[in-house]
Amino acid sequence: KAIFQQFYKCCHELFLASLSFVYFAKAFGGSYMKSSITQIERRFDIPSSLIGVIDGSFEMGNLLVIAFVSYFGAKLHRPRLIGIGCLIMAAGAFLTALPHLFQGRYVYETSLSHIPEENTTESILPCLTNTSHLAGNSQSPSTYCVSTACEKEAGSYMWIYVFLGNMLRGIGETPVMPLGVSYLDDFAREENTAFYLAFIQTVGILGPMFGFMFGSFCAKIYVDIGSVDLESISINHKDSRWVGAWWLGFLVTGFLMLLAGIPFWFLPKSLPKQGKSPNQKKLNKEIEQDSFLLEDNNEDHGSKPISMNAMAKDFGPSLKRLFTNKVYLLVLLTSLVAINGFIGMITFKPKYMEQVYGQSPSKAIFLIGVMNLPAVAFGVITGGFLMKRFKLSILGAARICIIASLLSFCLLLSQYFLYCDNSQVAGLTMTYQGASEVSYEQESLLSQCNMGCSCSLKHWDPVCASNGMTYASPCLAGCQTSTGIGKEMVFHNCTCMGELTEELSLSPSNRSAILGQCPRKGDCDWMFKLYMAISVMGAFVSACGATPGYIVLLRSISHDLKSLALGMQTLIVRTLGGIPPPIYFGALIDRTCLKWGSKRCGGQGACRLYDSHAFRITFLGLVYVCYGTSYLLWGVLYRQLSKRQKKLALRNQAKETALEANRNNGHATVSIIKNMDDLDRESTI
Repeated sequence: KAIFQQFYKCCHELFLASLSFVYFAKAFGGSYMKSSITQIERRFDIPSSLIGVIDGSFEMGNLLVIAFVSYFGAKLHRPRLIGIGCLIMAAGAFLTALPHLFQGRYVYETSLSHIPEENTTESILPCLTNTSHLAGNSQSPSTYCVSTACEKEAGSYMWIYVFLGNMLRGIGETPVMPLGVSYLDDFAREENTAFYLAFIQTVGILGPMFGFMFGSFCAKIYVDIGSVDLESISINHKDSRWVGAWWLGFLVTGFLMLLAGIPFWFLPKSLPKQGKSPNQKKLNKEIEQDSFLLEDNNEDHGSKPISMNAMAKDFGPSLKRLFTNKVYLLVLLTSLVAINGFIGMITFKPKYMEQVYGQSPSKAIFLIGVMNLPAVAFGVITGGFLMKRFKLSILGAARICIIASLLSFCLLLSQYFLYCDNSQVAGLTMTYQGASEVSYEQESLLSQCNMGCSCSLKHWDPVCASNGMTYASPCLAGCQTSTGIGKEMVFHNCTCMGELTEELSLSPSNRSAILGQCPRKGDCDWMFKLYMAISVMGAFVSACGATPGYIVLLRSISHDLKSLALGMQTLIVRTLGGIPPPIYFGALIDRTCLKWGSKRCGGQGACRLYDSHAFRITFLGLVYVCYGTSYLLWGVLYRQLSKRQKKLALRNQAKETALEANRNNGHATVSIIKNMDDLDRESTI
């Protein structure tokens, strides 16, 4: 007996450690995907709305199998199903990185007519009156699309591999949460469940931390590292045309998932309750659900072997029992609305920090990984500690969720007033004379100072002039000559700078420009630091309600429907809360684009510059609507929980009175309980 107890204790610890590592690995892959959104968008020259579809393919994969895995998987060998899922996730990660092997080298767009050889002293002449620039505006088929090789070089449809790989990852991730959590809750003591869940979620949050940090590292590495001369690249990682080594992280994710799945092949189908022998593990299942269920379920659903045919016949009635529980429906709706806001926010938050505060994508990703996510981890473990320390009931858990939601929403509202001015780009956010004016028309890029240069209006090749103004290209700045090569190139005699210098009564002698956009004003750095401080505090406060919210869900469903309830929640939340947000967030964000890039075949590429004010209002407005609605639903849910708690208290009081009155008469307890059924006609699980 002692040997068996030691064996099961080891299995408990092994499963807890293995499930934590799986949460880490899948979170690493998911967060790396989020951190690579901008790089993938630029590499395949696609808009944000299509990026949203690719990002949502993970949830599409979940949708295909989640209901069947959650229901039938609960009757089968749950650890091995999780191991199979890890293999599928690894295959999906490797498939996502596959386009890098098939595509040609990345060629970023440029408006320069030619590039001098490294060993020559020839200068580039941006402003020319010949037809070399006119070709860029004509979109001539003979120039761009003379053969299918052009489309192959641009890799126009290679994003489908990323779409399918991400979908495979979604399919493989399906059994991890519903089967893993239900397996854990079956053997863990009731007082330990909240702490174990908080521990697993905290270790899981380390995955996004490392995922975002590794994404930041890869974003600084050029996409074709090892196959190109980096000295010949004239852009850096801060440029909106830069593409990092996005494919590298998916290879790491694949190897992590292969390692994570190994231990699950050696675990038993089920484990006894902690502190009990194997023949006691199914005793008093319903009592352990916090005495919150209002029905008397005397059936032992797991005591006999069940055939697949019997399980299929019971699927419909089980769904009916599940969706007639008002508390479960409210928890489902609340989490659905909140996830809409969270997914949309985390998908485009790096781009928000880039466009509103002028941060590079790699820095934005790094700060999310080292500041926001540790705060989330600390918040999750704090919520679990509060549940364990004060032994809170389901109502106490709901109170923590409501308080955390209100405080985090107040912090989120304050972010609306923290912003920087638009980037000063001539013809897009400012006139050539220096007046602030946002324009979505490409013709506004032309002015008297560059009319004779025959400049391309399609290309984005920004230069920062000595007057602090950014111009869309050296040609549009009216630059006549240049010196240097690569990143050290400097343009001189830029005639368009004269319009602004005369307006400001400055000396026009130094009319030069360097590659890249000009940095934001000095006060923008202070504003960004304040934004990050409030963002970190909001992340911590909001995360404090994560574990209590999960306990509300677990304690509101019966034992035999636990896996199905978790699976259906995952199905619905992933389907309606994971797929649509990146798409409609991305589509609305695309409407704030001021300057679109151009593909090598003449089509519209990825957005290079947004109207930061319109971006901020659109992005935060969507987040406010989602989170505000979810907080109102928490109030409705708490009211429903209070009603159920009062009914339960009355019922228990009536049972105790009847038991005391009938104790001397020797009546059976079952007959007394049956007489109490009239006290509650509410349909519950």
